[in-house]
Amino acid sequence: MSLEMNSKGPLPGDNAFRREQLKGTQWEPTYAGALSFMRRKYSRDLSGVDIAVTGIPFDQAVSHRSGTRLGPEGIRKASAENAWGPFWPWNFDPFDTLAVVDYGDCFFDWGRKEDFPQRLEDHATEIISSGAEMISLGGDHYVTYPLLKAHTKKHGPLSLVHFDAHRDVEPDDGGRIDHGTMFGYAVREGLIDPKTSVQVGLRTVFTGERTYGFRLVYADEVHESSAKDIAGIITETVGANKAYLTFDIDCLDPSAAPGTGTPIPGGLTYHQAASIIRRLTALDFVAMDLVEVSPPYDHADITSLAASSLVMEYLCLKAWQKGARAVPLKD
Repeated sequence: MSLEMNSKGPLPGDNAFRREQLKGTQWEPTYAGALSFMRRKYSRDLSGVDIAVTGIPFDQAVSHRSGTRLGPEGIRKASAENAWGPFWPWNFDPFDTLAVVDYGDCFFDWGRKEDFPQRLEDHATEIISSGAEMISLGGDHYVTYPLLKAHTKKHGPLSLVHFDAHRDVEPDDGGRIDHGTMFGYAVREGLIDPKTSVQVGLRTVFTGERTYGFRLVYADEVHESSAKDIAGIITETVGANKAYLTFDIDCLDPSAAPGTGTPIPGGLTYHQAASIIRRLTALDFVAMDLVEVSPPYDHADITSLAASSLVMEYLCLKAWQKGARAVPLKD
């Protein structure tokens, strides 16, 4: 079947498979074509790649509503709505600066839940060992624990910048695959340095009220402060340490992100969260994950849209650090 033509050549489409260059953006209809994150090329060839986006369709560690195994699919689909050029308010296209691919998903045997942590750690190690950085689309929040294991093998203990309604340090008897306990493990195992780590957006009461040394920023402090002030707290706490950004979508208020397993009223708006992230340009992030998107509970894809846009905020931050700047508007 021949490709339809117009006066300027072939009509664009299926850039997830057909694009030849890793950089740049090629427009295609949001309602058609093969879906990848932001229409990036699907590839497991990481030669020359700056960042690999990968999905982790795992939700067997949830405590309440399941469905986050569909998160990567939902985020990819929603990302097509904005995969057309410069991203506001950065006013540049990060893909002009960064070579980004969609690496596909981490595959595992759903009947062998106990094997999942090692499988994900191995999957992440494959990517990291190439020299590319990772952005991971969850999946429930437990996935951050094996991801931290993989990253600390290369970077050593990391500072955690953690946006969430929950602290995820609930006590347990050890060895659980649970999305509410894993950061306690991460501290005890030396994967993260709690004294240079921050948890932002908190608004729940915990059965084990221990700070573990984290700087805690509750949601009311965010609401009563400016984005600049909260970003200043994060930047001062983390300092020059290498950092890992993990964003649980339930950090956002359910009005902005209803599609999640444990929605808690009183959370951040998208604007608040994005405005904070935009001001973290002084931090040395080695990776990001975006977790707990549950499309079965979403409405009009608004949670997946928020998630894909938060990932884009991070990509713009990384591109800015690499020299990207806004192009002046022309009359």
